[in-house]
Amino acid sequence: MPTTNDHVEARAAMHTDTERCVRAVQAKDTRFDGVFFTAVTTTRIYCRPGCPVVPPKPRNMVFYPSAAACQQAGFRACKRCRPDTSPGSPEWNERADLTARAMRLIADGIVDREGVPGLVRRLGYSERQVERQLLAELGAGPLALARAQRAQTARLLVETTGLPMADIAFAAGFSSIRTFNDTVREVFALSPSDLRTRAPQGRPTAPGGALTLRLPFRAPLNPDNLFGHLAATAVPGVEEWRDGAYRRTLRLPYGHGIVSLTPGAEYIGCRLVLTDQRDLTVAISRCRRMLDLDADPVAIDEQLRTDPLLAPLVDKAPGRRVPRTVDEAEFAVRAVLGQQVSTAAARTHAGRLVLAHGEPVDDPEGGLTHLFPSPEALASLDPESLALPRSRRTTLLTLVRELADGTVVLGPESDWDEARARLAELPGFGPWTIEAIAMRALGDPDAFLPTDLGMRRAAQQLGLPHTPAALTARAAAWRPWRAYATQYLWATDHHPINFLPA
Repeated sequence: MPTTNDHVEARAAMHTDTERCVRAVQAKDTRFDGVFFTAVTTTRIYCRPGCPVVPPKPRNMVFYPSAAACQQAGFRACKRCRPDTSPGSPEWNERADLTARAMRLIADGIVDREGVPGLVRRLGYSERQVERQLLAELGAGPLALARAQRAQTARLLVETTGLPMADIAFAAGFSSIRTFNDTVREVFALSPSDLRTRAPQGRPTAPGGALTLRLPFRAPLNPDNLFGHLAATAVPGVEEWRDGAYRRTLRLPYGHGIVSLTPGAEYIGCRLVLTDQRDLTVAISRCRRMLDLDADPVAIDEQLRTDPLLAPLVDKAPGRRVPRTVDEAEFAVRAVLGQQVSTAAARTHAGRLVLAHGEPVDDPEGGLTHLFPSPEALASLDPESLALPRSRRTTLLTLVRELADGTVVLGPESDWDEARARLAELPGFGPWTIEAIAMRALGDPDAFLPTDLGMRRAAQQLGLPHTPAALTARAAAWRPWRAYATQYLWATDHHPINFLPA
């Protein structure tokens, strides 16, 4: 049975396995889009493995682990398959080592906001160690990786909005118009104005300064539990399901935003209204993370099908994702509020906190009213103002104070095991709460809740062991995807979290 480390090493080494990469390119296998990139030495163009054009001769192919490495080697992005817009590598949400944590932070815009010193400070390593590790595994350092991300954001804005080029350069994180122009020309072999001219015309313009874009994913994707869970647990004022879309407010580094996410057969429709356009990259990254769009459902489902009792669930509705969060601290607070109460009661408790301590926002198009309160805003709460049992008040206040002072860190830079250990030291944090946070806030794909009542009930109905110890032993065969197995088991219930709202 392959271990988590075996899986990670196989992924990390993919671009070095020339024969396997050539086969994937010749088969135009889209499953590997974002996992490695094909550079063609004769044309100096790089593509995704699933590029629809006639594959080049194997002797002219060179393989790289990242778009940034291709760009650094002097290759330009293919105008046909647009490799810079492929789903992100599933690796960075499957791992918690230095490289994965660095990539999550870069996607969250840390290098643009705080530079490389800010990145290494959050990781707790020296700049030399981080640079060496990223170069070894990705063929590019943090600056080149952040530059590739800026180029992708710039292209998105150039092609899908009418924003002036100066505003796009600013929003994408470039330090100057000249750097913006030079980077776009170098990466895409077109000027920004040429990119805009070549973009499809006639796209509807969203009102109110909104940005409309598409979020790609690896098929299949089953939206039922993903959007059903988000809608069923939505906190009033912060989240809502309206007109076939999940909508919520976003707390972002430079301001705030409102996002509407609509499930589709080929992509997730995304509509963003931001108070500061510099938050675009971060907002997209956090929405992708919340919807688990960079997962590799084929690899996950393949592993889970090896269990004969799980296989029928996977075959019936493949491609289930783990619904996550755009704000790790918010989810941790909500997990505490949800201890030993119903979904409705948890929403009520959270809604009261929002009304009393959340930051008001304006939403002319719907019913969103507030940002979820930050740990800093909750740290000075009067315990008597909380309609919770005394022990739960202590748990909540201890958590928000430790989140506010940085003792507990749950962001993209988190070491999953260390975060679990920190949470376990807090009063009122048992295995269920810790693993729920690991699954939905930290994003650990192997998080597991064997004590959960819904899990145990589903296991018993299927003929699986249903005591926590026995279920954990059986679930060893599901690793490293136990969080996904949990979604399949939960889906056997008729709870609203498992169904798209009408």
